[in-house]
Amino acid sequence: MQVAQLSQQRQSTQVAEVIPSGKGCGAEVRGVDLRNVDGKSFGVIEKAVLEHLVVLIRGQSITDPELIAFGKRFGELEPPGMSIIGKPYIDEHPDILVISNIVENGQPQGNLGAGEAIWHTDMSYREKPVTYAILHSLEVPPTGGNTYFANQYLAYGTLSDELKKKLDGRLVIHDETYNSGGQLRKGFKEVTDPREAPGARHPIFPTHPVTGKKALYLGRRRNAYIIGLPPEESERLLDELWAHASQPKFVWGHEWGVGDTLIWDNRCLIHRRDSFDAGTRRMMHRIQIKGDRPQ
Repeated sequence: MQVAQLSQQRQSTQVAEVIPSGKGCGAEVRGVDLRNVDGKSFGVIEKAVLEHLVVLIRGQSITDPELIAFGKRFGELEPPGMSIIGKPYIDEHPDILVISNIVENGQPQGNLGAGEAIWHTDMSYREKPVTYAILHSLEVPPTGGNTYFANQYLAYGTLSDELKKKLDGRLVIHDETYNSGGQLRKGFKEVTDPREAPGARHPIFPTHPVTGKKALYLGRRRNAYIIGLPPEESERLLDELWAHASQPKFVWGHEWGVGDTLIWDNRCLIHRRDSFDAGTRRMMHRIQIKGDRPQ
């Protein structure tokens, strides 16, 4: 009885407050405990993610089962992409992707290592990429490893009319060969011709199914190709588009603390990560929500 009363009290005292970053995207939500979010506070979080694209909630002491339970409130979980060891890092929680540089007994304990993770959209190489991603920090290095997000609604909106007309209806190949840290995925071979890269083909200007807004949707630069264009023209345009998409005016960055949790809308953002000292430790747990084919 006392436990139930405490739970009700914890729910009733939550007052979620949204503080916009003032940058191209991003907001912080305060006053919530992700272990026990009431319906009203969850509604505030969900609305904030749709409006600001990426939301920060600091200082969360949350277990893996609690992280999974919170993620399921956004929808059905999507299993993570292939790990570099070819199996889940956490056997009892295969829905969790571990992102870490830690190596124990010669075995990596997570993906991506300590190097830079270049601008990308999560799992866009799948026919149905994820909608939301939730990343929770367990260990962070003293410096480095910061994460940055760029608003792709703004990227699309500020393209020239000429470029919009030229590329409207075009599809882009989203290569599956490498992860965003440049690591070759298990079972794949190096690609020499982007036109033959394995991975999904998605519209370059899809429409968000909830907000109704168009976004620039590039996925990742490596081995990308705009279908139907001469390879040289595709390369030139992709270089131009990536330079445009990652402009500082579209970007918000986060310097991690232990217990920080980020929730972002994968359909209208690209993100990247700074490198950090390989002699330090960084451990993150991520889950993601199933999506539909971009249209």
